[in-house]
Order: sequence, then C-alpha cells, then structure tokens
Amino acid sequence: MQPWFIATERFDPSYGEKWTKYVEWSGLSQLEEVVSLDTMLCPTILPEIKDEYWDHIVNADFLLKYFTDLDFLREQLSSARGFNLLQVFHNPPNPPNQRNLGAFQLLGYDLVELETSTSALSNCGGFPLAFDNRELNSQGLVASFDRAVEIQASLKEHYPTEHHADCDVWAISRAIAL
Repeated sequence: MQPWFIATERFDPSYGEKWTKYVEWSGLSQLEEVVSLDTMLCPTILPEIKDEYWDHIVNADFLLKYFTDLDFLREQLSSARGFNLLQVFHNPPNPPNQRNLGAFQLLGYDLVELETSTSALSNCGGFPLAFDNRELNSQGLVASFDRAVEIQASLKEHYPTEHHADCDVWAISRAIAL
C-alpha cells in the first residue's frame, strides 16, 4: 500500500460557536475533534498547487492535494502551526499495519465522496440506514476497517441517488509528533 500525506486544519472546540453549532447540527456529541479529509470541515493547509509540487503530489483528478513525499511536504509546512499532519491510504485492500504507519497513529476510517471531498460520516447529517452516528469515534471516524467497508456498501445500497453516499474508504493516521 502506498501512503499519501496531507496537512489539514484542525476542527475542534477551539473554534467556539462554529464548533458548538456543528456539534448541535450533526448530533455528534462524542466528538473531541473532527479529523477528516472533508475539505469544508478540515481544509488543507496548502490549497494552492505550486509548480514545484508536481513531482511530489498524486497526479490524478480530485487527488492533487495529496503528497507522495513526506519530507517535501514537511518542508512546505515549515512555518505552519496548529494543523494535523495525516498519512492516508485511499481504498486500502486491508487495514494498514504498524509497518505501514511508521511514525503515525491510525485514528480510523473516513468515507469521502471524491469529487467534492465531503465526508458521509461527519458532514451529511447522517445516513441512518447505513450507520448509526454513535458508531463514530471521538474524531468522527469509524474505528474498524471491516465496518467502514460495510458502511460503504450500505450507503450505495440504501442511498443510490444521494451523491455524497458514493464514497471511497480512507484509512487516516496522524503524525505522532511533528
């Protein structure tokens, strides 16, 4: 499995009223922080694709914000503060093991619609025929790989006309130390 890397803004109680309104709307009272690839909730720290990035990013539609070179990404973040440095696996065939993770800790799995980068788990108000919001951990992720794959299939089965229900599975791990 090939890891990709991204730095995203944190979304947690430090956002004050914005956080409070989000938790009230979503009903996800168990959250301590949202760690997601959803660009509305946790936008990337590096939104502009600079010319020098091309040799260090995934060169595919909708995936240009992901870096393949962790050292290069770290250099680009030298002046940034207060972000999550994430290692992700897109549609992994199985859960990443510690050898795959290195200096990252697995937080769980997100289900994200690729074109708009919207999380079916944390930014759609819930899909009760596919999963119960109480299944999400304190970061708004599903803890189990098998359950994430089940939810992905259930979303497609029960919500075939819902654009955000057609999503990919992402294993998300966060850098243990920056």
